[in-house]
Amino acid sequence: MSTWTRRNFLAGASAALAASTLTRVNAAPPATTRPARNSIDESAYQWHDVRDWGIEGKGFSDTEGDYDRLPKRAKGIVRSAVWALSKDSTGLSVGFKAATPAIAIRYTLLSESIAMPHMCATGVSGADLYGQDASNNLRWIGDARPTSQHVSQSLAQEMDIVDREYRLYFPLYNGVKKLEIGLPHDIDLTPIAPRTTGAIVYYGTSIAQGGCVSRPGVAFTSSLSRRLDRPFINLAFSGNGKMEETVGRFLVELDPAAWVIDCVPNMTTEMVRQNTIPLVHQLRAVRPNTPILLVEDRINDTFWTSKHLLAEGVERRRALSDAYDTLLSTGQKNIHYLKGDNLIGTDGEGTVDGSHPNDLGTRRYTEQLEPAIKQMLA
Repeated sequence: MSTWTRRNFLAGASAALAASTLTRVNAAPPATTRPARNSIDESAYQWHDVRDWGIEGKGFSDTEGDYDRLPKRAKGIVRSAVWALSKDSTGLSVGFKAATPAIAIRYTLLSESIAMPHMCATGVSGADLYGQDASNNLRWIGDARPTSQHVSQSLAQEMDIVDREYRLYFPLYNGVKKLEIGLPHDIDLTPIAPRTTGAIVYYGTSIAQGGCVSRPGVAFTSSLSRRLDRPFINLAFSGNGKMEETVGRFLVELDPAAWVIDCVPNMTTEMVRQNTIPLVHQLRAVRPNTPILLVEDRINDTFWTSKHLLAEGVERRRALSDAYDTLLSTGQKNIHYLKGDNLIGTDGEGTVDGSHPNDLGTRRYTEQLEPAIKQMLA
């Protein structure tokens, strides 16, 4: 079994200040006598390369890889850890229409290590298919469940042949070399061009990158994109969302409907004090009227057992609040603030490790962020 240490991930409260390194591991084969999901007959499908009609959620076109999140120009400017994480395809998706009884997928992952100890392969390296229901809402249909670096699987079989829209979400903590959608040979695929206006740019940490949901469509930037019917550009970098000027250089190249800045879990109190106001000024110098939402740190589920760790968390939150008050007092407009008290809930059931939301915690994040973003955009 091969392993590959790639990710700085928040683990526990004190590690939220200097994220710990976790190891992504190869998933064991499924314990079943049924045929493996990747045993499809590829010749039964006509394959469509999603690059032919464009990827939604890409903020930059001049990328080194087709599924990268920062431009090639960022290499050597942002820290090496940020650059490596920008190769992960979190937040990217593709839309298409078809009247088909079956959909398959094949793609190759950048890393052969496809899971982590506290995040399953379907979230780290899987792809996630949603389709339009009778009420025109996007609902989950099926997902790819990788067992190796090359994925070739069925996403849906024996569906009613109804002309509907589909959206496919890409892996959260792995990168993609090439991705194709397969339909039966007599079925037409109609591409849906990526939306490029009205986007929300989300700059954050491992939590916003999708740790540790079960599949990509559950990540809160994906959920919010469906709920708000607008694209999201996910610029979250696990363990490395630190409100850095070097990242800000590329944020200002974008022209979004709003920015969300959610980096406090990766920062010390002093970093929050030093970096928040300069980053806002950096954005404002180019986009003086674009709304900005500052998001507090969540209350880590382990804080209740340690007064010391709780105090550290409170100090980071206070530093962000102080920066927000200073921005308002100096005449900054259209700056908004979301408190972190209820981001993961208060019952201790919203995380996998005290820090990273599970699917329940991620839904709670979504339900807190949705009204805050709507109000900001009103």
